[in-house]
Order: sequence, then C-alpha cells, then structure tokens
Amino acid sequence: MNIENSVKVFGGELRQVTHDSDVLHCTMRFSIFLPPAALAGTTCPVVYWLSGLTCTDENFAQKAGAFRTAAELGLILLIPDTSPRGEGVPDDPEGNYDLGLGAGFYVNATQAPWDKHYQMYDYIVQELPQLLNEHYPNNGKVSIMGHSMGGHGALVIGMRNAQRYTSISAFSPICHPMDCPWGQKAFSNYLGDNQDSWQQYDATWLMQQLDNKRQIPIRIEMGQADPFFQEQLKPYALLNAADESEHNIEFVAHEGYDHSYYFISTFIEAHLQFHHCHLTN
Repeated sequence: MNIENSVKVFGGELRQVTHDSDVLHCTMRFSIFLPPAALAGTTCPVVYWLSGLTCTDENFAQKAGAFRTAAELGLILLIPDTSPRGEGVPDDPEGNYDLGLGAGFYVNATQAPWDKHYQMYDYIVQELPQLLNEHYPNNGKVSIMGHSMGGHGALVIGMRNAQRYTSISAFSPICHPMDCPWGQKAFSNYLGDNQDSWQQYDATWLMQQLDNKRQIPIRIEMGQADPFFQEQLKPYALLNAADESEHNIEFVAHEGYDHSYYFISTFIEAHLQFHHCHLTN
C-alpha cells in the first residue's frame, strides 16, 4: 500500500492510497478520511461510500462536503474507485459511460472479457475490508452508503451481508437494475443472458427475500427533479418490495433536487448522522 498524497482537513487527514489488488488484477486507488479521533489513537467506526457511474474516489472527496461532519462524529470514511483500471482492463468498445471503466456496478463478472478484472463485489466485500483492518485500526462497526450505481451497490452489498453492516443509506440509487436500461446493459455484459444470475445483484429482488426479523436500517434520499427517477432508478419497486417483506425503509423524495452532488452535499450530514446513530447505539 502506498500513500500517494495526504491533506489535512477539519483536524483529520484525507489520504489517497494505491495498492495492488489480487481480486481485480490491477493497481487500485481509494481515498480514506481519518477523523481527529482516529489520528489520536481512538478506534472509530467506518462508513463506506460507493460512487456512481463515471466517478472515481475523488468526486465524493471534492464535492460532497462530508469531512466536517465526519470529523465531528468520529467516522472513518472509506471511498473506493468504481471499477478496475489500468493497462489491459477492458472498456466499452463503443466508448459509452455506462459500461467498463467507471461502471463496475459492484458485481462479480462471469463473462469474457470482463471476468478477469471486474470482480468489484468481492473487492468491496472481501479485499478492501481486509486491507482496512490491517492498516487502519477501527472498532469493527461498519456501515455502507452510495450514490446512483453506488447506491445500488450499497443496497445490494448491505442486504446480502446484513450481519456485517450496521446500516445502509443511498442517494438516488438504482433500485431495480434488472428492469432498467443501465442495469440490463451492465448485467447482460458482465453476467450473461441468464437473468437468474442477475437476481443476486438486484436490490428489489433481494428485498423480497429479506428476513423481516433482521431489520437492517435503510435510508434512501431522492430528488423529485432527478431526470433518471422513473426510467433508471425505480424507487417505488423497492418500496413495494419492502412493504411486502415488512421491512422499514426511511424514504424521502425532495422537491426540486436533481441527481448531482449539489443534492448529495445538501443532505450528506443527515446521512452521516443516521449512520453514526446506529453505529454507536
């Protein structure tokens, strides 16, 4: 692991780190924010942030405005990239933004040419936590959140590993990727045409299977002016599934807000407080 750069912010430290990934077979980069308490030796809880299409670790770090609140609450923020990158890593041959580089969709690809590198589910669930625990002491309590494609990833990873994550939150998540253009394109390329294999990466399908005895707290924030609300995000499919499975979701749709980091930065403090409440309960 190499610290490529480090900057002080709100008494804490934001580091950008590279490492050789055994899972993705390339060099990966992530950012990590260590609050003042962590720098002073206190073991703090961790919140993962999963970014959306076209993003790297830098978008959230530069635009979300999360570090003041994270510093005050004593939260470590771990911000991975959205896909494998580097020489030999395949990209969409047509150059579109919704497949390939920047569009890993947090799945384990099974189809060539994607299957060698695009194992983002295992990277987030297995490899990255191991690196975190080896190099950055924490108290073992973990929550996960994300935006758009990253919101999809947070919901899927959180629900499939409900024993591991204390809480889940998402801004404008892709809630039913099996039934939207972004998800169908990604899944057919990464996973093949057998839609049974898609189900394990669909938050709506997973919600239908979720044991209502294990109520993992979930918060979802949407903007009613989001241009992707109806065709791509489909939040009501997930909410209907939650009703059927008797699982509570804290859902808020705000008038006038869109899909951008202006929206995220407006409500990021509420999400961090939501996670802090459950991580310290």
